[in-house]
Amino acid sequence: MNDLKKSVQFMKGVGPKKSKYLEKIGIYSIEDVLYAFPRQYEDRSKMKNVMDAKNDEQITIKVVVGGSIEEKSIRKGLKIYKVPVKDHTATAYAVFYNSPFIKNVLKRGDIIYLHGKVKRGFGQIQILHPTYEHVDERGKTINRIVPIYGLTHGLTQKDIQNLSMNVFNLYEKTINEYLPKDTIKRNRLCHIQYALRNIHFPSSVKALKIAKFRLIFEELLILQTGLWLIKNKFNHNKEGIVFKETPQVDQLLNSLPFQLTNAQSKVLKEIEKDMESGKVMNRLVQGDVGSGKTIIALISLYKAFLNGYQGVLMAPTEILAEQHLYAAKELLEPLGVNVELLSGSIKKKRKEEILKSLEIGEINIIIGTHALIQENVYFYKLGLVITDEQHRFGVRQRRILSSKGLNPDVLVMTATPIPRTLALILYGDLDISIIDELPPGRKKIKTYCVDEKKRSKIYDFAKGEIESGRQVYIVAPLVEESENIEAKSAQELYMELKATYLKDFTIGLLHGKMKGQEKEEIMDGFKKGEIQVLVSTTVIEVGVNVPNASVMIIENSERFGLAQLHQLRGRVGRGEYQSYCVLVNYSKNPLSKERMKIMEETNNGFIIAEKDLELRGPGEFFGTRQHGLPELKIANLFKHMKILKQVQNEAKVLMNEDQTLSLEKNLILKNKIIDQFGKNIEQINL
Repeated sequence: MNDLKKSVQFMKGVGPKKSKYLEKIGIYSIEDVLYAFPRQYEDRSKMKNVMDAKNDEQITIKVVVGGSIEEKSIRKGLKIYKVPVKDHTATAYAVFYNSPFIKNVLKRGDIIYLHGKVKRGFGQIQILHPTYEHVDERGKTINRIVPIYGLTHGLTQKDIQNLSMNVFNLYEKTINEYLPKDTIKRNRLCHIQYALRNIHFPSSVKALKIAKFRLIFEELLILQTGLWLIKNKFNHNKEGIVFKETPQVDQLLNSLPFQLTNAQSKVLKEIEKDMESGKVMNRLVQGDVGSGKTIIALISLYKAFLNGYQGVLMAPTEILAEQHLYAAKELLEPLGVNVELLSGSIKKKRKEEILKSLEIGEINIIIGTHALIQENVYFYKLGLVITDEQHRFGVRQRRILSSKGLNPDVLVMTATPIPRTLALILYGDLDISIIDELPPGRKKIKTYCVDEKKRSKIYDFAKGEIESGRQVYIVAPLVEESENIEAKSAQELYMELKATYLKDFTIGLLHGKMKGQEKEEIMDGFKKGEIQVLVSTTVIEVGVNVPNASVMIIENSERFGLAQLHQLRGRVGRGEYQSYCVLVNYSKNPLSKERMKIMEETNNGFIIAEKDLELRGPGEFFGTRQHGLPELKIANLFKHMKILKQVQNEAKVLMNEDQTLSLEKNLILKNKIIDQFGKNIEQINL
């Protein structure tokens, strides 16, 4: 057994109880200790004189204990211990709380290091509850750069620091290098042992920088090469269907009441080229809200039909699936295409009829939800698989759907704009097409951020729009009231609006906890204009198309990510009317106001996505863990964009030379990738 895979429980000072606490922060093995990186550092190596210490500053000083310790009882349960200390410039007091042992530890004449926060006042300089160390302790926690770790109940900084030191002292020599020598040389990387030691115990600021670069680089390299290995595994020389050229597609395009944008035409050509190539298509179509991805999907499905193949389109929600069904029927049924819907809410008898028709080839295009990947779904001749809102599905689900045909082409769509460099990481197994242009004539949605004091004015404005014949969306972050979260719930908002601001209008309530049929009825009522105001959770985030809706009010907008706010805003502005999005911000946090300002300034989803990534970090914006990728422990996809580009160049060099990383010099790296992604690398859930 690899020594580094041993349980941390048997390390000195751990044991069964502490190992349970360590598990809460992701530390199970010796190796996990090495890769539990500090979240920040305190540079305690820079010394100051007592006289130069500024109020509220964190400082490190070298002093002599100058007298006896004064003990004072401040109130019940709080005693302070004042230790007089001095250097050649001034006298100060180290102040400790509820620490009676300090009287036995610090004696007059002891030379010590102190690190803590300075308080100046009433003619005294105090260092509040400092970390202390005798000068002969050789800089364990003072007089050096000290790591600060993320903790949980039952653990202290000292616990993790001591554990890390013990692990290094015992196991450092068993840490083997796994990056190829050429990669290390080309990119001027330090050795893995140096990197891990200096990330935990930096010998200097420069050593910490060198260590960080190496560990960020390797983390991104493992992620990128792992994804490219998956791509090669499934795509390399895989024989697919050779779809023939279809002039009927051009005829359909010419008959449309609108013209495709240049961006749409370009993406359609890329898809047609893939479909006619004879290699399996694996393409991501990325397009902002309202950029016209659906028509591209439907034309691609029509091309499959013209070649005698069935097509499938999987959407994350029934609402979105039904909308695609409506669009497909309107466009393709007059051309002889039989389109059907398969979802969880369809009655058993009808479902059986649909499944039978699908299996014998009577249904040409099937649109549905996760119900499509059930075992009892069989196709007669599946040629094209499309998944919409790709971030809601994983590669595993995509593979299950693809396995229902013989190497069908695969198209995935997302309205979540992601900067291209990041898309190459997150969708590393796909070719990427971007629709970066909106159809002409679309009016810019006017966006306003207001605080809660202006709610009555907002709802007065909404009234005016309803009286003009328009409809209104109102979104809340929660379904029900919560004791723990201060935010409006859809249910309480619905009741409030019915009783006050919008009592004269028809209001509907929609949220994810409702049954499928109930949701369908509410949404149908809103589409038909029978419901004038729809109070909802983010269930309406994707795909709902009601051209008559002109106002989107988002309560507690501070609780949403920018990308999500942009998605919600995209539910209005889909018709001929000027549309508005009002963000009601309840937070006093300056960062929250800055985020809302971005929404007011731009309607460009790619700019918003980049800002979201910058402000919130990738964990919240597009958490790698939820997509089944190895968790990023030190790399940040936004902050380390420059390193990411360098990594992608290196990954290309490696893969061009050895597409499966099977050469002896690359095998250790390959095993590390498999270890990070999991044995069933093809099951990765993007």
